[in-house]
Amino acid sequence: MSKAKPSFALALRFALREMRGGLTGFYIFLGCIALGVAAIGGVNSVARSIADGLAVEGQAILGGDVSFMLNQREVTEQERAFLNAQGTVSENITMRSMVRMTDGSDQALVEVKAVDSAYPLYGTLKLQPDLSSKTRFSVQDGAYGAAVPQLLLDRLNLKIGDQIMLGSAKFTLRAIIESEPDMLASGMALAPRFLTSDEALRAAGLIQPGSLVNYIYKIALPDTAQTGAQDTRLAGLESAAEKNFPEAGWNIRNRSNAAPALSANIERFSQFLTLVGLTSLIIGGVGVANAVRSFLDGKRPVIATFKSLGASADFVVLIYLCQIVAIALIGIVIGLVLSLGLSAAAVYGLSSYLPVSGGLKIYPQALLLATAFGLITTLIFALLPLGRARTIPATALFRQKGFDQSGWPPVLYLAGAGALLLALIGLVLFFVEDQRIAGVFIVGAVAAFIILRGVSFGLRMLARKAPRFKSPALRLAVGNIHRPGALTPSVVLSLGLGLTLVVALALVDGNLRRQITQSLPAHAPNFFFVDIQNTEIDGFRDLLAKTAPEGKVVSAAMLRGRIVALNGTDVDKVNVPPQGAWVLRGDRGITYAKNLPENSTMSQGEWWPADYSGEPLVSFAAKEAEELGLKIGDTVTVNVLGRNITAKIANFRQVQWETLAINFVMVFSPNTFAGAPHSWLATLTDADAAPEQEANVLRTVTQTFPAVTSVRVKDAIEVANDLISQLAVAIRWAASVGLLAAILVLAGALAAGNRARQHDAVVLKTLGATRWMLIRAFIYEYALLGFATAVFALGAGGLAAWFVVVKLMNLQMRMLPDVAFFTVLTALVLTVGFGLAGTWRVLGQKASSVLREL
Repeated sequence: MSKAKPSFALALRFALREMRGGLTGFYIFLGCIALGVAAIGGVNSVARSIADGLAVEGQAILGGDVSFMLNQREVTEQERAFLNAQGTVSENITMRSMVRMTDGSDQALVEVKAVDSAYPLYGTLKLQPDLSSKTRFSVQDGAYGAAVPQLLLDRLNLKIGDQIMLGSAKFTLRAIIESEPDMLASGMALAPRFLTSDEALRAAGLIQPGSLVNYIYKIALPDTAQTGAQDTRLAGLESAAEKNFPEAGWNIRNRSNAAPALSANIERFSQFLTLVGLTSLIIGGVGVANAVRSFLDGKRPVIATFKSLGASADFVVLIYLCQIVAIALIGIVIGLVLSLGLSAAAVYGLSSYLPVSGGLKIYPQALLLATAFGLITTLIFALLPLGRARTIPATALFRQKGFDQSGWPPVLYLAGAGALLLALIGLVLFFVEDQRIAGVFIVGAVAAFIILRGVSFGLRMLARKAPRFKSPALRLAVGNIHRPGALTPSVVLSLGLGLTLVVALALVDGNLRRQITQSLPAHAPNFFFVDIQNTEIDGFRDLLAKTAPEGKVVSAAMLRGRIVALNGTDVDKVNVPPQGAWVLRGDRGITYAKNLPENSTMSQGEWWPADYSGEPLVSFAAKEAEELGLKIGDTVTVNVLGRNITAKIANFRQVQWETLAINFVMVFSPNTFAGAPHSWLATLTDADAAPEQEANVLRTVTQTFPAVTSVRVKDAIEVANDLISQLAVAIRWAASVGLLAAILVLAGALAAGNRARQHDAVVLKTLGATRWMLIRAFIYEYALLGFATAVFALGAGGLAAWFVVVKLMNLQMRMLPDVAFFTVLTALVLTVGFGLAGTWRVLGQKASSVLREL
């Protein structure tokens, strides 16, 4: 019979006909692919659902079609006339301040938001009780009205109708805030909202020269039905504002970018979880390779028959490639269905916090991305065992020779797998915005595979050269580790990848929590005090010296400014790496100083003289300057109080941000802001202060200086810790997906080895070995493999965590004992547990039926 040409149609017919027998042997395959696809599809579907919600609800989230925000100053008459000409304007004023009980017994930090009668332009402010706009904040019996969330009432043990002090004005709490339409546009809140009128805030006396106040002007454009015309007008409006008022310094935002910080964080977090899901998929790829290899091993008679009847090797490979792709598509479909369920559940849970509506929504781009990752990963890991099967002659198959032969598959298959690997890398690089993180992930994944192969080779070599043990069980276990067809490569590779992922995420989470709950409180000041006026700073220092005589007080002048140009180039046109973009995003706290600030060390350049009076100079934080590509002598243009000020970089400083002491990215020479109105920032540090002493300091400062905002650092740390706890839940679920994939692959690898174990057990029992001796041998073997894998996972996972914690987060890294213990215990439980579960049935196999096949 002549060799049959590789006909795809004929191969597909054979493949589908052979699949009528079911998917036995491919359940691990299906589970691995479905898990990875479900994780990637689900995460990206949720992210796109949130992004769509932000886009659809952009007007309500922003509170207008466009907003103009200014720091520490109101608009001029000309600027106001320009804004009024665009449409209906609503003015909001925001700042942080302290509210206190009328008898001075207690106080709390609040986020004050003062609004005018036009608020809200879009969306609905939901209050309980529902009061009219005229009665919410009006003056009644000498007190202004205010609305607050239930959290503030609980914190101060108040109820609706009670009165409270803000600054020098008295307020009656008239309603509870149930929903604030533009809350998301405000960013992260460190304190409960205090909603009142702009008239009331001005009467409270908190707005003084230099106070950290934001003035936000929101505009509703006319002709709201003409969306396209509005979009064109929005673009023209922003251009006109920048052209007519080049030094206004306002931050312009439109409805298409209503909550940029939230959008950016969601995008980054979804990309991170996608990489974790892809790691799970790659771990599952090992299971795919094992399943394909085991499947082809079971098809030896069929393959031999095909080849004996004249079928070409390429035709045989095409038959089984069709089957593998078909089974992969089944797994992908299962994963996509799971991803839809996961995304629907996640969106339902998030609907109370974010502008997303529950229910099933399909995002084709997210599902296509997951499908592409799943299919490419399957083909990468399936091609190599298919290539090895191609080279085996029919005679070898009939002699029951399996696929344990060494050597590489044909070059064509290696090239195909390499091309697919490059396609996978390209997809990752295209999808992830931060190319550095994507590059680290790719290098780390490739390195993990290479190193794990090296670990398995090293284990086999050590086992081969190990001394002869007296214990037969231990001698058998060591022999099983290096024998041909040993489980060592599969177990080490599958479990090593999964545990490495778990170790890395656990160490990042643990070190971040330790930094927040232990290291920061140990070095951080007890209090930050903001908005101290120039005329009050000396009296404020004296008050702290009397109230906390053992404490250390540090103060610095405080302004707000936004970087608008680097070396004369607008920052919008500067290509900045993602890790340094935060410096240019929004307004930064800035200061001036005669001397080098505490918690800083000079790294390059020279500090200016105390009596310096030349051109404006600036000292820049070294790490941030490096990320922005700045060098000594470059210029930075900062907009402060509506004026553009250009300063030359005189030096770089190493800044210890982790101490939470007073630090600034930019410190200017004193002559830069001569005569500019500003306030002061101060810290109080007293490591031995008792809670009662802290409460006394807070109460005394609030009563004596009601316009000063006092931030208790422990309260801010609790807010950060709560946020990290919420993020950790998602990270742990992601890690569990990776571990589950590793468990599936491990189970598949052990199941694939049961055939050889069955023969070994029967022969050894025939020669006199007892069941207990074989059980001990298997326990020793699996325990050795598990322990070696755990050691690798601790090293590789620790290295990955070190990169994230030290290089990306700039924090100190520590190896956590509980993570090490959990890793070793998990490895031993999984390898020994699954190993014994798979071999227990083998040990009870009748000898006669097996010996007949030998």
